[in-house]
Amino acid sequence: MPVVNTEAKIFACTQSTALGEKIAKAFGVKLGNVITSTYSDGEFQPSYEESIRGNRIFIIGSTQPEPRNLMEMLLMIDAAKRASARHITAVMPYFGWARQDRKDKPRVPIAAKLIAKMLEAAGATRIITMDLHADQIQGFFEKPVDHLYGSIIFLPYLQSLNLPNLTIASPDMGGSKRAYAYSKALQSDVVICYKQREKANVISHMELIGDVKGKNVVLVDDMVDTAGTLTKAADLMMERGALSVRAICTHPILSGTAYTRLENSKLEELITTDSIPLRQESAKIRVLSCADLFAEVMDKVHNNKSISSKFVM
Repeated sequence: MPVVNTEAKIFACTQSTALGEKIAKAFGVKLGNVITSTYSDGEFQPSYEESIRGNRIFIIGSTQPEPRNLMEMLLMIDAAKRASARHITAVMPYFGWARQDRKDKPRVPIAAKLIAKMLEAAGATRIITMDLHADQIQGFFEKPVDHLYGSIIFLPYLQSLNLPNLTIASPDMGGSKRAYAYSKALQSDVVICYKQREKANVISHMELIGDVKGKNVVLVDDMVDTAGTLTKAADLMMERGALSVRAICTHPILSGTAYTRLENSKLEELITTDSIPLRQESAKIRVLSCADLFAEVMDKVHNNKSISSKFVM
């Protein structure tokens, strides 16, 4: 019987090349060679420039809009399948379109379910992601999903700050579970912001449930898009007597006027990861890399070792 080649190879989509380089280095291999050809009308074609037959392939790519990022991941998976890769793992630090995880009004799509079906149809045999917007998205897949928690990255940093009178806050009711998990790990109090939206990305009203007077507050969320919620919550907490307000958000989408809002807000700092590359630098943003976490999990997956310790919030 011939020996089955199960060598692991790591490749990265265009939008995640920098993170892919870090993960490959931590994993102990060189990032694989992919060339993307682009036609005049914008159509593009990725091409693996090395043999991947019989290999375990990890494709790193966050799928934040624009749609090109998702399309590139799908094409990379399809190309790997057609090149006879044995296992194809889509490593998606940020799983885009996840806010559409249910029908919140008539005649709208469930985009997260559609994305799951597309990834599987393309040929993905496993998904590794981090801090999904909604945990139940894992159930949209028929293939294994490894859902990692950013808390593994953030908790050591928060503990190193040694903040007195620490209080964890959720910027909305939906994030209360995440906030309580952080508060349990840090043995701190919890406060919740209650907000009402006029429409997507527009807050009409916000109230605070809990006391922040004399406290150092850390807001915890999975993503920051326009930064409207975070900055409004930070300003409200400072008005209510907080000593300082920081924010933790795993995925720095930071669209529109987000950077301006952060600069003009009372937030002391935004602590985030490199799951999505920043569009610009800011003195208020501290980036903690998720490369080591993903590299460790990928190594365990490749060597059939338990990764249950990485699922602990």
